[in-house]
Amino acid sequence: MDNNSITEEELQRLNAISAFEIEAYNNGYNLIAGIDEAGRGPLAGPVVAAAVILPKGACIPSIDDSKKLSEKKREQLYNVITKEAISIGTGIVDEKTIDEINILQASIRAMKIAIEKLSVMPDFILSDAVSLADLNIPQKAIIKGDSKSISIAAASIIAKVTRDRLMYEYHKKFPTYNFAFNKGYGTEEHLKMLKKYGPCEIHRRSFKGVV
Repeated sequence: MDNNSITEEELQRLNAISAFEIEAYNNGYNLIAGIDEAGRGPLAGPVVAAAVILPKGACIPSIDDSKKLSEKKREQLYNVITKEAISIGTGIVDEKTIDEINILQASIRAMKIAIEKLSVMPDFILSDAVSLADLNIPQKAIIKGDSKSISIAAASIIAKVTRDRLMYEYHKKFPTYNFAFNKGYGTEEHLKMLKKYGPCEIHRRSFKGVV
């Protein structure tokens, strides 16, 4: 990406959200993975995590926490990230496992799967708020990391787009609940359909409002 085509304000923002990566590079680390998940709150569907290793000095204009971006922008950035990244891993944990082990543990499991699926192992991990035990890799958990780290922001976009695409596929199988629109979240319409028809096979039975 040609830095000359980026506004000074955007360049300053990109420098700011690369600060954790720069610190890690200065401490001798070379392969830094950002990790985040999507889908902790929905009443249906899996939780999806992504691990992304960007090249040193990566410059991806408009990258940010996936929740702050439109669906169109997330899709655009997903394509850019998949081209720019050194490696991307994704982890998916289904609703039945979520019910068995709880959503936090399922999210952690998805993150660990995402790391395992990287084509190269990172030597440092930046995660969004969650510390990953039992990993022999140095790591730093950052509160609201998806807004403060370019690597975590990239992971949040990959995770969100991957999960949304899964929910579009589930919508074809279970159109009653309008998963294409609500992505499994507890919207008013979704709750009405649950009350009227009951849960389908991808609903999380352990979540309030499902049964």
